[in-house]
This record gives sequence, structure tokens and C-alpha cells, in this order.
Amino acid sequence: MGRYQAGSSPFGFEDLEVYKAASAFRRRIYKLAKLLPKEEQYGLAQQMRRAAVSLTNNIAEGYGRHHWQENTQFCRHSRGSLMELIDDINVCLDEKYAQVERLEELKREDGVKLLKLLNGYIAQRQRAGEESTPAVPGTRRKET
Repeated sequence: MGRYQAGSSPFGFEDLEVYKAASAFRRRIYKLAKLLPKEEQYGLAQQMRRAAVSLTNNIAEGYGRHHWQENTQFCRHSRGSLMELIDDINVCLDEKYAQVERLEELKREDGVKLLKLLNGYIAQRQRAGEESTPAVPGTRRKET
């Protein structure tokens, strides 16, 4: 990240591995968007930049909500933005807007890594939240 020592972010979310990976992915998407042809600068490129920003914005906003259910909901939005970006990479592949090897690497390596991190973070937040949520009278708590 460059701005703070590891574990020293005053905001907290910047220290999350999932946020760091999403931020790196966002930067790669921005580089890709700059490679697109002129006719795509106000279409696909702009859409890719918005989705890439949404990817990290939702992790940050969810972190700031402090309730595990809201946090996981925002991370699901982030996951949706990732899927949107994967589809945008597919468009770039179909239209041959960049080297196939680089696009496949972005999709198959970075995209898959980020998806696993997002899914893991969501699952971890859900487990932590369910463990801390008291049972509601008249309902049964899920056994683990």
C-alpha cells in the first residue's frame, strides 16, 4: 500500500488481504482500460473503471458498517463487481483489445485469487457473526 506500515492503517480495511488484492486488481483493470481503443473510452473503459472502483469501495464501506451482516452484504456487492469485470475481460478477449496471455492471466490467476479471498472473507465474517449472535427465543440455532 505504501502509505502505512502493515497493520497501521487508521481505517482498518486497508490492512485486509482481500482489500489489498482487490486494490491490485483495480490497478490492473485501470491499465487495461487505458489500452482500449478510442471508441471504447466512453463505453467499455468507463464501465470497467466504475466496476473496479466499486470492487474496493464496497469492501471499505462494508468494513465501516461494523455489523457482520452488512459487511458481508457489501462484500457480495464487491463480488458482483468482480464478476462484471471478468465479463469485461471476456469482451476484451473477444474483441482482441489486448494480448490474450495477459487477459487470461488477469482472469484466471488474479481474478480467481481475488474471488477465493472474497469468498473466504465473507465466510469468515459470517462464521464470526453467527457465533456472536444470541439465539432468538423460539428458534433453533444452527449446529456446527
